[in-house]
Amino acid sequence: MADFAQPVPPLKIRVWRYLPVLIILGLAVHLLIPQITTLENSWSVVTGMIWWAAALAIVMQIFSYLGSGFALHAILESNQKKLSIIKGSLITMTSASVGLVAGGWVGGAAATYGWIRHETHDGNSATLAGTLPAILNNGVLAGVALFGTLYLLLVHDLSQTQLIEFGIVLLVICLLIFSIVTTLRSPEPAIRLAVRLASRWAELLHKSYDSQETIASVKQFVSAWDSLGDGKWKRPLLGAIANIGFDMLTLYFIFIAAGHNVSLGILFAGYGLPFMLGKLAFMFPGGVGIIEGGMVAMYDSLQVPNGVSVVVILGYRLLSFWIPSLLGFVAAAFLTRSQRNANSAPPMT
Repeated sequence: MADFAQPVPPLKIRVWRYLPVLIILGLAVHLLIPQITTLENSWSVVTGMIWWAAALAIVMQIFSYLGSGFALHAILESNQKKLSIIKGSLITMTSASVGLVAGGWVGGAAATYGWIRHETHDGNSATLAGTLPAILNNGVLAGVALFGTLYLLLVHDLSQTQLIEFGIVLLVICLLIFSIVTTLRSPEPAIRLAVRLASRWAELLHKSYDSQETIASVKQFVSAWDSLGDGKWKRPLLGAIANIGFDMLTLYFIFIAAGHNVSLGILFAGYGLPFMLGKLAFMFPGGVGIIEGGMVAMYDSLQVPNGVSVVVILGYRLLSFWIPSLLGFVAAAFLTRSQRNANSAPPMT
């Protein structure tokens, strides 16, 4: 009898395939162990949760992902392509899960590009869908962080060291935005600079480099952006605002559920600045450990009881990050099957 068993991949390949997941779980444990005592003391907070507020937090998180889906829907609609808001939300969730275990935001953007390219068969639309939502989200997030920084300055809760740290974060974000704007206005100098930087990076990694790939990527991005002229960027921006705004409301309603109301300034400060640090710490997928630790430290400095802040932040990250990350892999299987069925369907006569 013939043996049809599939060959077992080498052990090294299997280890590297699951290593990112193990690192993420290790970081989560590293975050939780110092908080065990606090979690024990916070049991009264958990048992006293206001469950209608917790339910509203779940609803707000669903609306947050629908905001991301609307952004993709609006981007494609501006290019005369169709994508439902629900499917856009599923693609966003799936791409975030892919980025978690493979390449961070770069892997997530590539996954979005692949899904949209398969859906629309249009490279320009796929390029824009893979890059623009992250740019708009980071722009909105930078605005939230700036508001939080100004609030901390006004209430004198920002030390000189913290001011320097968060100032550097905002400066880096502003430089990235400036680089994007400069690329769109003057693509040729941007292409030369991109080729020079990419070639140097390839030399450091001792890898071969093809400049044509960089040139084609930059030109494709500029061409895709040009398709959003005449104010077509406004609706995708509205989606990004909805994504960040409803995500902040998720955090707010978890605070309410824990019996601790927070002001708008405290909410903005404790949300925007840790997320900015998480964005810059790209070696930690999803900002694991950086965001949680930064939020706990920030809210503690703003006189939020430690027992409350730990329960709230862990609950918030469970709703906004861990559960969607797991659901993203389920959504990937659904999207794959949906696209396979669409490809195998007989053409309409």
